[in-house]
Amino acid sequence: MQFVFPGFLAAVALIAIPIIIHLFYFRRFKKVYFSHVRFLQEVKEVTSNRQRLRNLLVLLMRCLALIFLVLAFAQPFLPRSSNVKQGQRAVSVYVDNSFSMAALSEDAPLLELAKQRAREIVKAYGAADQFQVLTADFEGRDQRLISQEDALARIDEIRIGSASRLLSKVLLRQRQALQSGKAENHIAYVISDFQANQTDLQNVQDTLLSVNLVPLRAVQENNLSIDSVWFDSPVQILNQPATLLVKVSNRGTEDAEEVPLALFHDGQTKPATTLRLPARSTRTDTARFNILRPGWHTAKLTLSDYPVQFDDDYFLAFYVAERVNVLCINEQQPNRYLLNAFAGAPYFRVDNAEVRTLDYSRFADYQLLVLNEPILITSGLGQELKAFVQNGGNVLFFPAQNGDLNAYNGFLQLFQAGNLEPFQTAERQAAQINTQEFVFRDVFLNAAANLRLPATRGNFRIAPERGEHLLTYRDGSALLAKYPLGEGALYLSAAPLDERINDLVRHGEIFVPLLFKTAIAGAKNRQIAYTLGQDEVLELNHPVSATGEIIYKLRRKKENAGSEASAMQEFIPEQRILGAKALLTPGEQLNEAGWYQALLRDSVMAIFAFNYDRKESDLRCLTEAELEQQIGPNQKVLSRNVKANFTTVVAEEEQGISLWRWCLGFTLLFLAVEALLLRLWRT
Repeated sequence: MQFVFPGFLAAVALIAIPIIIHLFYFRRFKKVYFSHVRFLQEVKEVTSNRQRLRNLLVLLMRCLALIFLVLAFAQPFLPRSSNVKQGQRAVSVYVDNSFSMAALSEDAPLLELAKQRAREIVKAYGAADQFQVLTADFEGRDQRLISQEDALARIDEIRIGSASRLLSKVLLRQRQALQSGKAENHIAYVISDFQANQTDLQNVQDTLLSVNLVPLRAVQENNLSIDSVWFDSPVQILNQPATLLVKVSNRGTEDAEEVPLALFHDGQTKPATTLRLPARSTRTDTARFNILRPGWHTAKLTLSDYPVQFDDDYFLAFYVAERVNVLCINEQQPNRYLLNAFAGAPYFRVDNAEVRTLDYSRFADYQLLVLNEPILITSGLGQELKAFVQNGGNVLFFPAQNGDLNAYNGFLQLFQAGNLEPFQTAERQAAQINTQEFVFRDVFLNAAANLRLPATRGNFRIAPERGEHLLTYRDGSALLAKYPLGEGALYLSAAPLDERINDLVRHGEIFVPLLFKTAIAGAKNRQIAYTLGQDEVLELNHPVSATGEIIYKLRRKKENAGSEASAMQEFIPEQRILGAKALLTPGEQLNEAGWYQALLRDSVMAIFAFNYDRKESDLRCLTEAELEQQIGPNQKVLSRNVKANFTTVVAEEEQGISLWRWCLGFTLLFLAVEALLLRLWRT
């Protein structure tokens, strides 16, 4: 047995008081009157024995009452372990408020149960102890020790949030706060559902901090989530249907039947499809809609699920240009086949320029540059083309039969492409087309049936063979190859475009898709969605002509579809201006999913969509047995019934079985027995 306040045991010396009273008070002589003295001796002996016994019992009751009263003040307890800590305590309580805590326990969301547990833990300690209340938000105000009253008030403020933290980072944060105080004893509590993908106790090396894990379990671990959404085409074209690919997961143990998936686009909501998802499965489906106007578009995909709903919506934003701009760089005269190919497509705008009179500053206005048999590619032009490709543009290069090989190869080295060997006059037939690459993917219903491939009467051999072949000769060498660089690509033809050498221009089913798809196949496509909590850098076009104070703002766009309008949120992100580009870094200022407008002088320059991280979507949690297997020294799992009072549980864990109430009860009992002896025992 141990004592919380052993100093009070010195008060046991007060037991001398009843003994002194007994010695001096009960030894006093009393006069007794008798009618006849012959009875005196007999009465005296009987009365003296009874009185002595009563007085000894009264003395014993008084001594025992005093002893147990002193013990009650010393607060004895039976320790559950040998390392019970005494003195002032610094207590850190982590309440997991991530999205998974919205799941239901038997009668309430897990977060409400966690807050109840936190209150009971704080109340289990004394008013002189210090506390930290920490959540997954890792707010700066929570990184200090506060009083018991302030800790209880902070617990009441906790709400569900988008942040999700690894357990090792939580314990590190708790240790840092506890070490900032002067208390000798440091105790940490972690109240969570302990998701399997967030619990990494094996990475915790601290053996000095006493850690108590308080697991909470949901009734069911079922959840549906929209994991990701993307377009099947990198560029969306005006007045053309767009196809979205939607990845949906059933993370529960039960099959999901007839799950409606709805699409919100440009102010209208319409059903997209109905899903059937077996347990623990993932499915990719499609949603289609028409693009009827240029400019910025917002869209959202939604499914119905309860109670974890943060991953039921997926926001996206994209830009549709009025047209795709193509620049043909010619040695002299434009190629009529190039002009004719684009003439029937009003969505494309084609400009022509001679290689000797180029304005390099206008390259940024185009998505595709076609090098139509230039004799010479200067080093300056080569560097500009390289920068154009790195920034997301595409270059389609048709070399001239009499071109400068040294200049060509110097240019190709900038793209880590192979060298062109001297032109060889020989008839060769293309034998294979790559329908897996974006340029020719989904172009032909049946590429193997009656598809005539181009033939050449002369070509340059590309050596060594690098890049991805789009058209291949029978001997396996490339007729058309792709060389990605940065965020764009170089498309290199081994034969000139001259129809006398290359009959590609007569194969419209190949030539036209080649031009169209290379124009829209930029590897750099602005993301249609970003993830909250990650260090995202937002890039947008910056008007070079802008003057005066240039400050970009991010403002949350109101959501008006099927729900109440959300409150506006506006802030100034960290920003850098690099020529014609602006880079915005919102950091941790974004905390809600939705659409955010980038504003410059109240003009909308771009729209960005943000979604919650899907790490919390998998509700699989570690069982108490699995937690026990992971815990290390100085760590333990507090496993109790859901309705248990954790104030008592924690008190017993920290101080063992408290006995002061029993001591107080015995004190009252002995005083009552004393009173009965004095009142009922007559001598």
